[in-house]
Amino acid sequence: MAETVAFYIFASIAILASLLVVAQRNPMYSVMLLITSFGALAGLYVLLDAPFTAVTQIIIYAGAIMVLFLFVVMLLNVPREEPLPSAIAGMLGPTGMRMGAILSVFLGLELLWALSRVTFLGGVLQPEFNPQYAESVSSVANIGRLLFTQHAFAFEVTSVLILVAMVGAVVLARKEH
Repeated sequence: MAETVAFYIFASIAILASLLVVAQRNPMYSVMLLITSFGALAGLYVLLDAPFTAVTQIIIYAGAIMVLFLFVVMLLNVPREEPLPSAIAGMLGPTGMRMGAILSVFLGLELLWALSRVTFLGGVLQPEFNPQYAESVSSVANIGRLLFTQHAFAFEVTSVLILVAMVGAVVLARKEH
C-alpha cells in the first residue's frame, strides 16, 4: 500500500514537472523543473528495486547533463522566451509541420508496439521476462562490462555528441569584437 502511494506521488511529480518544463518562459525555471522531474524518476527507479539506475539517474542526468544545460543557458543569457506562435508556424512552414506530424505518428506506433509487448496480470502491467537480460544487468560489474565492451561505441559517440553540443553553444554565444 505504501509503495502504491509513493508511486503515485513520484509519478505525479514527474508528470507535473515535465509539463511545467515546456510551459515555462524562463529557461532557468525550466532547467530546475527538469531536475525535479529527474529526481522523481530516480524515486520511481528505487521503487522498482533498481538503486543503481536511480543513482545513475541522479549523478548523470541531474548532475552532469543539467550542469551542462545550466552552463549553456547562463552562457547564452536568455532572459525569457518570447511568445511567438505565429512566427514559429511561419518558420517551420508546411514542411516542418508535416515532419512533426510524421514523427508524432511514429511515436504513436512505437507506444502501441511497446504496449503490445506487455501483459496485464491482476490489473498490474507485466513486461515480457527475459532471463538472459536479467542476468546481464544483475550487478554493477556486469553493467560496466557490457558498457565498455558491447556498447563501447555508443558510449563514446554520446561523449563526443555532448562535447560537440558544448562547443557549439560556446561558438554561438561568442561575441564578435
